[in-house]
Amino acid sequence: MAANPTTSADKLRDSLSGSYTIDRELGRGGMATVFLAQDTKHERVVAIKVLHPDLAASLGTDRFLREIKLAARLNHPHILPLFDSGEADGFLYYVMPYVEGETLRERLDRDRQLPIQEAVHHAQAIASALDYAHRQGIVHRDIKPENVMLYEGMATVMDFGIAKAVSAAGTETLTQTGMMIGTPAYVSPEQAAGEINLDGRSDQYSLACMLYEMIAGERPFSGNTPQSIMAKRFTETPKGLQSVRSSVPANIDWAVSKAMSTDTAERFNTSAQFAQALMSDTMSTPTDTGTLPRSSTSAAKSVAVLPFANMSADPENEYFADGMAEEIINALSRIQSLRVASRTSSFAFKGKNEDIGEIGRKLKVSTVLEGGVRKMGNRLRITAELVNVADGYHLWSERYDRDIEDVFAIQDEISQAIVKALRVILSEGEKKAIEKKPQTNIQAYDYYLRGRQFFHQLRRRSLEYARQMFNKAIELDPDYALAYTGVADSSSLLYTYFDARDFNLRQADKASKKALELSPELAEAHVSRGIVTSLTHQFAEAEQAFEKAMKLEPKMFEAAYWYGMGLQAEGRFEDAVKMFERASTLRPEDYQSAHFLGQAYKSLGREEEEKTHLRRGLSLMEGSLELNPDDARAANLAAGVFASLGEAEPAIKYAERSLAIDPEDPMLLYNVACMYSSLGRVDQAISCLERAVEKGFGHREWIDNDPDLNAIRDNPRYQAIVDAI
Repeated sequence: MAANPTTSADKLRDSLSGSYTIDRELGRGGMATVFLAQDTKHERVVAIKVLHPDLAASLGTDRFLREIKLAARLNHPHILPLFDSGEADGFLYYVMPYVEGETLRERLDRDRQLPIQEAVHHAQAIASALDYAHRQGIVHRDIKPENVMLYEGMATVMDFGIAKAVSAAGTETLTQTGMMIGTPAYVSPEQAAGEINLDGRSDQYSLACMLYEMIAGERPFSGNTPQSIMAKRFTETPKGLQSVRSSVPANIDWAVSKAMSTDTAERFNTSAQFAQALMSDTMSTPTDTGTLPRSSTSAAKSVAVLPFANMSADPENEYFADGMAEEIINALSRIQSLRVASRTSSFAFKGKNEDIGEIGRKLKVSTVLEGGVRKMGNRLRITAELVNVADGYHLWSERYDRDIEDVFAIQDEISQAIVKALRVILSEGEKKAIEKKPQTNIQAYDYYLRGRQFFHQLRRRSLEYARQMFNKAIELDPDYALAYTGVADSSSLLYTYFDARDFNLRQADKASKKALELSPELAEAHVSRGIVTSLTHQFAEAEQAFEKAMKLEPKMFEAAYWYGMGLQAEGRFEDAVKMFERASTLRPEDYQSAHFLGQAYKSLGREEEEKTHLRRGLSLMEGSLELNPDDARAANLAAGVFASLGEAEPAIKYAERSLAIDPEDPMLLYNVACMYSSLGRVDQAISCLERAVEKGFGHREWIDNDPDLNAIRDNPRYQAIVDAI
């Protein structure tokens, strides 16, 4: 039974009479009642929040005070400070300054929606507060309009600590009190699923829901009960902001959608990155109709396979939906007469509610395949439809209700249906290629798909997770050649970009040999072998491996790209040019192959071709950043291009942007060091190089021979860095 408010207030007055004078009740929520009071010692007006008695009893004084003490350390202009906390005659309370003004909830109840600029202004302030708290190891867990105060144009976040304190008590406390932590309209999927060990991306999701409401004038999810609201975030995608309010800039629509992804890995790494994306000027502004102007798409037979929507109740099944789309991309990419947009390009639209015509324009394709996957125990429901970009007409659609063991057959049927719909004539070799099915059990394949999802994130931790998943697949199927290539490639990329220990090379070497032993005709196995033998300077073996891969799969981009990288390392620049040209032809939208083509021409002293391809690469980088503003590598390479062209201001801007996205990436840090060195900024170059080595960059031969570092070699700090490797 709820406590009588009058009785509680009278008891509280008596209990706190030595320090605070209670004036009146201001309001009450699910966990606490708020009183207006006077701090008699400091002669100031305060707000005292008192936990409801049943919750206080379940929590216990020690736990509450321990958790609230952590929140008291927060000191940020957009966080309401904590003055005091304690226990008095069974009451657990904490004290904050009394702020005039109104809560964001009161403002939205009155005006329904805010001007876009004001909404973004408040969201950035809140994101700044959250980012600060997350760096202190504190997650708010209950971000909602009721916990944001607006006063004189400034947003301030309240109640850091109370949700953390309650959640620290665990599920038992919540069951006893009949409460949950987090508000249904804003709670993240992982919090709604009952996860306890949340990180800052949970608060980011809640903030995105709140910004959505500020702009759209409606919540992204609604329902008759809290349970129905929470269920929708697992099964539905909210309408895009541009479809609700046409004047919303594309970058804001994209950023909110990304921050509201059901998969934490698909959100921004930090709330600061979310705030940055909201102010990005790299995205196009929509027209008055809310859509971007269309231009003609490719007239050739071409297709983009969008990431399939995860329609399962479990958001974790996103990896399976992504894997389905990737497998179809891989199958279709083997067809000579069909141009297929790369996974990187197609997946840039993941989670976005964008017009098919606009997607076709950006990806320069004539058709788009989209679909959804619902995984229910041992059953699958997969829907797919092929849409003509020019008129939106459905060329083909189908629904598959099968056992999960039929997933390989379904992938084959979809690929065959696309070929038929586009009237593509296949050679006998192409027919066999797209019909080729993995020879493994479904559990091992499941782990393989999980590994691929982590692999594509191309971060140190994600590559380590990817390797773990591939190894689990191998435990279930010791003859799974593709899983061995996953282990090899994860290890090679870890060595190349993040962790230059011999351990990673040994792992890559062992796994690539095993993949070839199991499947000598697997092109991916030859590419894996080529990469690791290039890294170990076994260039003759690397050449044989890459040549074999290209013979087996003439359209395999990875074979040409990594072959070019190996030739570049070997000093065979003319041959490197040929491979990067081939890679650029296979994947015209890829900025890295265009960039390294320019670098190869630079090594040959062919300045005109160098600048032509560097500028082409720069254009592609800017295009990639338009689709994916948190593409740290694109921003990083763009900085280097501007530096080589002598344009310091944009070079530094892009360098800072790349490090804001991923400040811990040693390869990014190394490239920024080279950029600063090229510009003659010695101290900044050395500082970045020190951080790169500290974070794991250990390629001594690169540092010794990179001409971009010539400007800092005479500095004593430089010598100390290389001596430490």
